[in-house]
Amino acid sequence: MSVQTIENQEELTAHIKALIAIEPKFAAIYEQVGTPDLRRNAGGFKQLMRAMVGQQLSVAAASSIWQRLVDSDLTSPQAIMQAEDDTLKAHGLSRQKIRYTRSLVEHDIDFKALATMTDVDVVDILTAVVGIGRWTAEMYLLLSLGRADVLAVDDLAVKVAAMDLLDLKERPTPKQLKIASHDWSPHLSAASLLLWAHYGQMNDKEAVPV
Repeated sequence: MSVQTIENQEELTAHIKALIAIEPKFAAIYEQVGTPDLRRNAGGFKQLMRAMVGQQLSVAAASSIWQRLVDSDLTSPQAIMQAEDDTLKAHGLSRQKIRYTRSLVEHDIDFKALATMTDVDVVDILTAVVGIGRWTAEMYLLLSLGRADVLAVDDLAVKVAAMDLLDLKERPTPKQLKIASHDWSPHLSAASLLLWAHYGQMNDKEAVPV
């Protein structure tokens, strides 16, 4: 099974146009926001550790803690293995976040190998780590691996934007959104990016996770 990715803005635009042909309601969003930025990140251990650090924290608090860890060179598997819990705690990590980070180290993920694995296999590998749920795994698929067919059905911004797009009376559940978006495949990542952009425009703020 071949892995489908979106590598540049031109490819994203092609996916968006194919998506609009399937679901014309996306045309109005596209006219307003244009082709969204792919917001690609480098992925790897640091990306997942940063995602863990930021869970249930404000952007400012998460950025502050992460910068302290970066400044002390505490963002690699080797550094985490050698660090005492008290050291990590002193840099702002809670007991729970320390547990999550150590679980990530213990799983010793081959991040290069993820690039050739199916979306399902990547999600299975990532969610085996304590502290990584499906949402984080899907963000990794979309933003780190550039996969072409990922709809973040658990994402609040996506659900709110989809509610507006589909003219629903209430916010869809992940299951309802998965059913409603079934025909959008294999362009689900384009849908995610457009819905994030739409949410950002609706609320005058950035919606895509960093």
